[in-house]
Amino acid sequence: MNEIKAFFANDRFASAAGVELVSASPGRAVARMKIGQQHHNALGIAQGGAIFTLADFAFAVACNSHGTMAVAANVSITFMKATRSVLLTAEAKEISKNHKLGTYTVTVTDETGDIVALFQGLAYRKKDLLPFRPPA
Repeated sequence: MNEIKAFFANDRFASAAGVELVSASPGRAVARMKIGQQHHNALGIAQGGAIFTLADFAFAVACNSHGTMAVAANVSITFMKATRSVLLTAEAKEISKNHKLGTYTVTVTDETGDIVALFQGLAYRKKDLLPFRPPA
């Protein structure tokens, strides 16, 4: 887990947004983000791009957790409710994986457990190995 955390600490965009990796295991990841004023849109609610960044980061960790480079081929997000929450959590789960493609769902929830967004991602799996061993 420490090696994968160190690797994804290099995701400067997610880091600048305040995204934190909570856990990772093969095909799964949990990330969270404390929502501050910098994450609000003009309506005073969490901006869609901030929510997307959190979900996309969890997706990236889950699809790269096997130690082989994977990149997004297609993603979509559905916003289920507006939120003024102060803490959002994204849980990514692998639905299927073969040598070329991986399919993932990410559920973003607020601190009460309400679903804020649902994200679906298709990852293209490359042959390149990453500099960490997959978590046990």
